[in-house]
Amino acid sequence: MKLHLTRSAGRNLFTGYGDGYVAINDNRFDANLVVTPTQTATWSAASFEALTPAHFAALLEFKPEIVILGTGERLRFPRPELTRPLADAAVGFEAMDTKAACRTYNILVGEGRQVVAAILV
Repeated sequence: MKLHLTRSAGRNLFTGYGDGYVAINDNRFDANLVVTPTQTATWSAASFEALTPAHFAALLEFKPEIVILGTGERLRFPRPELTRPLADAAVGFEAMDTKAACRTYNILVGEGRQVVAAILV
């Protein structure tokens, strides 16, 4: 599915998603990703079941105001102890299915927020 044609110069936006992939600025990715308004990196989390507190602690290096976790095709909530590093750093956290995470991330970037999307494709 293509999201929209709006472009934000110099900022990463999700421009599409589908089974097993997301597109950022029209570039297709089929690996789990960390996306910020200015950076894109492979995320070391292999799957939802493999998530650890270290995966969430690593997101703090991006200095997020809020972290959005895209959990794949369906919404799943990580155990609270996994996201404790974010809570301890007073960083907001939301979990949602990956499609909703892509849309929400784009809205927050458009508002100028320092958002980090951790995406499980």
